[in-house]
Amino acid sequence: MTVTKIVDDNIPSKLDLVPGFITAVLEKLQVLHLDEDEVFALKLCLYEALVNAIKHGNKEKSDQAVHVIVKTNKKKIILEVTDQGHGFDFTRIPNPTTEENIGKFHGRGVYLIQNSMDSVKFLNGGRTIQMVKVIK
Repeated sequence: MTVTKIVDDNIPSKLDLVPGFITAVLEKLQVLHLDEDEVFALKLCLYEALVNAIKHGNKEKSDQAVHVIVKTNKKKIILEVTDQGHGFDFTRIPNPTTEENIGKFHGRGVYLIQNSMDSVKFLNGGRTIQMVKVIK
């Protein structure tokens, strides 16, 4: 099945640009006629991935960008978010549901992504997160 690239763009490492960027991406995905749950999951996961890339990957350096690719083959949507940072070891992320972490105000983004998407992979030494959502 042919994969179509819907988005191949860079967003500067500025948190205030994230909502508008997500809106633009979701507008391009309207051709897929996604249901409300699918749109919510994509919006949440793209937001979390972009914020993590900007804050933790690029350290909010305005001269660095986050690269976003969105592809689809009509059965699934593939989101790839890549920062210019040094990467990280995703296996070392603390579980936010444990007793010692449940009250913390951060550290839930990757957990939310992993529980909202059908597949999540970390590539390029943790600089890229690839998220796959199967379309109902």
